[in-house]
Amino acid sequence: MKLHPEVEAVVEFEQARESLAAGHTLDALAHLEKALKLRDNPSWYSYLGYCIAKQRGQIRNGIELCLSSLELERDEPAHYLNLGKIHFLSGNKLEALRIFREGMSRGRHEEIQRILDEIGVRKPPVITSLPRNNPVNRFLGILFSKIGLR
Repeated sequence: MKLHPEVEAVVEFEQARESLAAGHTLDALAHLEKALKLRDNPSWYSYLGYCIAKQRGQIRNGIELCLSSLELERDEPAHYLNLGKIHFLSGNKLEALRIFREGMSRGRHEEIQRILDEIGVRKPPVITSLPRNNPVNRFLGILFSKIGLR
């Protein structure tokens, strides 16, 4: 039995999300491209953005797709997750963390929380009046960590 194109698009999108959850980005990309051919839904663009950034290395295009989804659904944490993962892929960890935190402020999201827990929180500098990257702070931080005072 042939499904209505709208229904088939939603089925493909859900399969893409399941593939992403399982870590199968290439499979998810195929499902997303098929879903978007059947139904152009801008709220799905952030998922496509992450997949093309991960699989094809198209970081800038992926970021633009995520931002277009965020324009429509500002309070959807999944879009922040996808955008943050792209920034993480590109090596921009600080921006990724900022985006993950912004996503968590829009609503609880288990995967964002898991990522933030894995990354952890940096301890404050030993000497707070000096910058974190000051050699004295770095040396004391390493020393105190090794002897168990930090």
